[in-house]
Amino acid sequence: MQIQITGHHVEVTDALKDYVHDKFKRLERHFDNLVDSHVILSVEKLRQKAEANLLISGNRLHAETTNEDMYAAIDGMVDKLDRQLVKHKEKVTDHHRREGAAQKASAGAADVDAE
Repeated sequence: MQIQITGHHVEVTDALKDYVHDKFKRLERHFDNLVDSHVILSVEKLRQKAEANLLISGNRLHAETTNEDMYAAIDGMVDKLDRQLVKHKEKVTDHHRREGAAQKASAGAADVDAE
């Protein structure tokens, strides 16, 4: 996955980059089809803001969080993206396919017992 990190009114240090990369590894555990992500870290007076746009297999996810601490803002942003990824994965997964196969298997076993 390609992660692009930019900063508005803040210098993006190596420590911030490493922290973002470590947190995004958690997202890759849930969903392998992450194509591209753009993270924007910004400072407005006393508010630290972290926002991200993810491109995943044709869809886009967006999350942003503000906090007094940049690391806490990044944590909140990753938590929001994590929930969105899990929800997206549930939508993509075909739940009915397994139910139909289970019903056919149980119906086939009932037919054999009836004979």
